[in-house]
Amino acid sequence: MQLSQLFSRLNAVCLTQKADEAISSVTADSRRVADGGLFIAVRGFQSDGHRFIPAAIQKGAAAILAEEAPPEDLPENVIWYRTENTRAAMADVAAAWYGDPQKQLKLVGVTGTNGKTTVTHLIRHILEETGHPCGLIGTNGIHIREEYRPSDRTTPDSMELYALLREMADAGCEYAVMEVSSHSLALDRVRGLRYAVAAFTNLTQDHLDFHGDMEHYFEAKCRLFSMCDTAVINLDDPYGVRLSETVTCPKLTFSARRDEADLVAKSVRLLPDQVQAVLVRDNDIARMRLGIPGAFSVANGLTAVACCLGLGMELEEITEALKTAQGVKGRAEIVPTGRDFTVMIDYSHTPDSMDNILRTVRDYCKGRIIGVFGAGGDRDKTKRPKMGKIGSEGCDLCVITSDNPRSEDPMAIIEDILTGVSAKSRCKVIPDRREAIAWAVHNARAGDIVLLMGKGQETYQEIASVKHHLDEREEVAKALSGLQEK
Repeated sequence: MQLSQLFSRLNAVCLTQKADEAISSVTADSRRVADGGLFIAVRGFQSDGHRFIPAAIQKGAAAILAEEAPPEDLPENVIWYRTENTRAAMADVAAAWYGDPQKQLKLVGVTGTNGKTTVTHLIRHILEETGHPCGLIGTNGIHIREEYRPSDRTTPDSMELYALLREMADAGCEYAVMEVSSHSLALDRVRGLRYAVAAFTNLTQDHLDFHGDMEHYFEAKCRLFSMCDTAVINLDDPYGVRLSETVTCPKLTFSARRDEADLVAKSVRLLPDQVQAVLVRDNDIARMRLGIPGAFSVANGLTAVACCLGLGMELEEITEALKTAQGVKGRAEIVPTGRDFTVMIDYSHTPDSMDNILRTVRDYCKGRIIGVFGAGGDRDKTKRPKMGKIGSEGCDLCVITSDNPRSEDPMAIIEDILTGVSAKSRCKVIPDRREAIAWAVHNARAGDIVLLMGKGQETYQEIASVKHHLDEREEVAKALSGLQEK
């Protein structure tokens, strides 16, 4: 593809005599530069892509897109374009490079603090069950028809994102459902996309290390609703009410408590293995049954149903498809033990999500709740005491441990958590997460639920900025094996 085609929608200035050439590839990773390719220098949080321009040129880059002027010793055969924001420009280039794949797809975006992963999986399930091939991009991985791939982050950067959308379009997908993180909105990863439906689940404290405060966090989420045709909004969340009052596009609201919502859940029943409700939309009534326990499953189910209604589907066909939906790995996931106690893994890593899962488990726990949790390093420190308070009060016994300490001292994080603990007699500190899991399993009694919070689908522990393999399912199996030897 010619540079002139790539940059047709881009405000960039060529600072070399030679301005156009056929490009073989596009990347922002200097390690992946191919001979005759375009290298985009993006300023990151840990490194600046401009530092790697010489390496990219050495590897054969034919063109550079940067925010700076070229060096005096720039080789004559290298074309140099300058733009104000290469991160935003990369999204425009990606759209052109991959042939605007969104034109062949209907996009559904889900944002909010909690519930995004489950909601996107439920939407995909409903669409697939009703004969509409659907791709998925999110925290738990990427689905392109029957193919699955793991993912490193909730929303990939724009080059990878557009590449995935192109694969989905080429594979015959009609829809692409994706989690849209606040980071991706603030950092222009989803720039240029237009969503048929965008949903807002809720907003609770998270990512304040990046956004600074809740208002900026909310503002980042709100950006999605200037990029959609229909907004789906949760009126049971105060931020959802605010959003509903400000969106200018058509909207479809939902609630389990407010009759003024467009879609309302009535006669809600919370059972040990499922949730049930009667859904009402104008004159349409249907029964929802979702085989994932917990009050939060009502909200997740409502979000998925409302999104599909926004896509033009009928309420009855949506709820019928939802009946066969299953839980998502790492979300209230039951680990088989063959014992008289239960082990559950849940991704809850914010104060609100911890409170939600603890309340759900309390509803049907016949014995004690033994909770195991920590808090992430290099992330919002202000939520750590809140997690300590919720964990110590919501569990009968809790083990405070590590959860991706990253570059921080694990004990320093634990000390932050302990400042919020209100019932220290219920708490035990075991910094090594493997040892913490083993201790919890070995001390479980009949009827107890061992609740492992924070890791969810993750199969690693990041310590000193290095990822080490750690799958909690494997650790539970080891602990049970040790229990058998006693």
